[in-house]
Amino acid sequence: MPSPMINVFQPSLGEEELAAVGEVFASCWIGRGPRVDAFESGFAEHIGVPRNQVTSMNSCTEATFLAMELLGVGPGDEVVLPTVTFVGTANAVASRGARPVFCDVDPRTLNAGVADVRSRLTARTKAVLLLHYGGHPGEIARIADLCRERGIGLIEDAANAQASSVEGRACGTFGDIGVWSFDHGKIAVAVDGAIMYTKDPELAARAAKLAYLGMEQATGYGEAMRTHTRWWDFEVSSFSRRSIMNDVLAAIGVVQLGKLKGFVARRREITARYDENLRGVAGLVPRPVLPAGHESSYYLYWVQMDAGIRDVVARDLYDRGIYTTFRYPLLHKVKAYGGDAHLPSAERAAAATLCLPLHQALGPDEVDFVSAALAEAVTSRTAAIA
Repeated sequence: MPSPMINVFQPSLGEEELAAVGEVFASCWIGRGPRVDAFESGFAEHIGVPRNQVTSMNSCTEATFLAMELLGVGPGDEVVLPTVTFVGTANAVASRGARPVFCDVDPRTLNAGVADVRSRLTARTKAVLLLHYGGHPGEIARIADLCRERGIGLIEDAANAQASSVEGRACGTFGDIGVWSFDHGKIAVAVDGAIMYTKDPELAARAAKLAYLGMEQATGYGEAMRTHTRWWDFEVSSFSRRSIMNDVLAAIGVVQLGKLKGFVARRREITARYDENLRGVAGLVPRPVLPAGHESSYYLYWVQMDAGIRDVVARDLYDRGIYTTFRYPLLHKVKAYGGDAHLPSAERAAAATLCLPLHQALGPDEVDFVSAALAEAVTSRTAAIA
């Protein structure tokens, strides 16, 4: 058994990131400053949008909460979202007094399709909040068209999709708002933090104010000091929270952004090696193939098997030093949200799906070890129930 445990997620951090943080320490300015500006500018260039439509925040969850406010979601409204998604998205909806309405997903890709979304729309639907599962874009272009036709807001949770695209267009830019995570478990990391893209420039300017206590003029580093005599004065346009990023995290993020292309290329290689190793294993359903024109970030690698053996296979792998998981537990089963939907495809998929280790630090021997252990566990467990 290898030691230590082979992780599902693992950041790739080193001397360059340490040096960048050291520069921030030496500057004696560790709050929001020039590194945050550089991080926002770099990500805007990465996704191909104007700089003034991008704002960094302290977490993707906070960005999702803020997105609800920007789109005016409130009591009596409904927001449609896939049941296979992160709990923070449903919390963001419920926190506004609105109702999360969970839709089904494709049983193989675990992405909500346009038909799944359409089936849950009502006269009360204010917005759709869509996840790109595992980095796969899914039917985002068609769902964006549907939302425009119905006059419904579209928020893209692109936490899994830092480098995903459709026909060259970045995931996260199809809807009204896109949010990306840079926490410790993502591909490029900043330890924590997020980016929000807002299609409407006026709404983007409001997002930046809301992220910093609703202040019309932000005191401290930046434009205020360059253009105002009394740069410490401000007005408040809303009673908002403090959701901003800082230069320590942003310095790490800037270095990681520079490595993102290489990280994704390495994850693509690992995915191809898993594909080759697991091809033809009886009882194992391989990952879904991407449609033409779709590019993935390769955030998750998942396989499917008989639901009767999935949990014991996961335990077999854990006992051999391999950590696996299922992302994400079904939210329509969570009592707090008051859901009573029956979503058969998602329920079947959740019982049969297992996410394997996938991060750019995995070596070929580790990928082969995981593959062989999985094949052995699935084969032996399948035979036991035959």
